[in-house]
Amino acid sequence: MFEPGSATGTLETASTAVDARRISAMSEGMSGSEILRIAAEIRAMTEGGQRVCNLTVGDFSPAEFRIPKVLENEIADALRRGETNYPPSNGVSPLRESVRRLYEQALGLRYEASSVLVTSGSRPGIYGTFRTIVDPGDRVVFPVPSWNNNHYCYLTGAVPVPVATTRDTTFLPTRELLAPVIRGARLLSLNSPLNPTGTAFTPEALGEICDLVLEENARRRNGERPLYLMYDQVYWMLTFGETRHVDPVSLRPEIAPYTIYVDGVSKAFAATGVRVGWVVGPKDIIDSMNNFMGHVGTWAPRAEQIATARLLDAPDAVSAYRAEITAGLQQRLNALHDGIVAMRAAGLPVDATAPMGAIYLSARFALNGKRTPDGQVLRTNDDIRRYLLEAARFAVVPFQAFGVKEDTGWVRLSVGAVSMADIERGLPLLRQAVESVS
Repeated sequence: MFEPGSATGTLETASTAVDARRISAMSEGMSGSEILRIAAEIRAMTEGGQRVCNLTVGDFSPAEFRIPKVLENEIADALRRGETNYPPSNGVSPLRESVRRLYEQALGLRYEASSVLVTSGSRPGIYGTFRTIVDPGDRVVFPVPSWNNNHYCYLTGAVPVPVATTRDTTFLPTRELLAPVIRGARLLSLNSPLNPTGTAFTPEALGEICDLVLEENARRRNGERPLYLMYDQVYWMLTFGETRHVDPVSLRPEIAPYTIYVDGVSKAFAATGVRVGWVVGPKDIIDSMNNFMGHVGTWAPRAEQIATARLLDAPDAVSAYRAEITAGLQQRLNALHDGIVAMRAAGLPVDATAPMGAIYLSARFALNGKRTPDGQVLRTNDDIRRYLLEAARFAVVPFQAFGVKEDTGWVRLSVGAVSMADIERGLPLLRQAVESVS
C-alpha cells in the first residue's frame, strides 16, 4: 500500500500512470494523412522563404481560383440577414430542392428532395455512407490508387479489398478486375473523375461495372444483404476535352436502389472551405444516414447552405464559372503534361497520362535505383519525392498516399494552388533534376 512520503509508492504510482493507454485503441491505430504531412513540410519551406512549385494538396488557392462571385455575395448577404442559427439536420429545404433540380436538369437523374442529405462538405458524406451501410467484418471493394477508402474501412471495422489498377486501364477498375472479388461484398466505392489520377470512366467501362453490381444483387437470396455502390462524383463538373462525365443511374436506371452519390461544391466551385456537400440516394438509406449524422453534427453552416441554393439556381452563373475554372485548370494540367511528355520524348525516364478531369495529373518519374549527384540511391517513391523537392523545388504526392504498395515512380500532381508562372519556372528545374541522376 502506498504511504505518504514513500518513495517506492510514488514511483509505482507514476509507473502505472505512464503504462496506462491514454487514448482509444481506434485512435492509437489510426494513421494521419500522408498528404497533409507532405503539405506541412512544403508549408515550412515556403514560410522559410523558399519558392516551391506546390503540386501536393487537393485544394485551391484563392489567389488563383476564387469562388463564384454570386456565392461570395450570397454568403455575406445571408450572414447580414442573421442566418446563423442551426439548420435542419438534413439541410435547408431550398438547397435540397436546388440539388434535386440540378441533378434532373444537368444529369437527367430524378430524385425527390427527401433523397438529398446536406453535409459539411463531401467527406462526411463518404464517412456517413460507410457508417450507414457497413458493419464490422463487411467487405468493401475499392480500386487503388484512390483516396481514403483504406482509412474509412479502418474506422468502420470493414475488411478492405483493394483492387490494383494500372495505366492500361487509366488507373480505373474494370468489370474484369472487380469480378473475382465482388462476391459477398457489402460496398463498392468508386470515384470519377478520380482523385488522384485525374482520369474518368467511359460509358462502356462504367456500364459493365453496373451490370456486375446488378448481377451480384440478383444472385443474392435468403435475406442476404445487398451490394451497394457509392459513387463519389464531386469532380463531375471538371472534365476536359472530349471527356464527358458518366454516372451509374443514368447508364443503368435499375441500379438506383443500390447507388449512393456523394457530391458538393468544394471542387467544382473552388469552395473547399465553404463546407457544403450532399449525399443523394435511396430514401431509406438517406433517412438512416440522417439519423446518424444528426448526432455527429455534420450539417453545413446555414448561411453557406442558403447561398449555395442561390448559386445552383443560377444556371448562367454556374455555366460561366464552370467555363472559367475548367479553362484555368486545363491550361495548368496541359502545361505539366506537355512538359513531361517532351522530357519523355528526349529519352528521360518520365511519363504522364493525358488530363481528363478533376484537378490532377498522373505522372511517373521512374528514377528507382538511380543515383543522385550527391551519391544517394533513390530506392522508394518517397526518395524520389524528396529528391525532386530538394533538387527542383517540385512538390508531388506519391501514389503510396493512395493505397499503392509498389514503388513504381507514379505520383499525383495537383494544380488548384499553383500559377502558370510556378509551372513555367518549375518545369526546367524538374528536367534538370531528372537529367542529373545516373
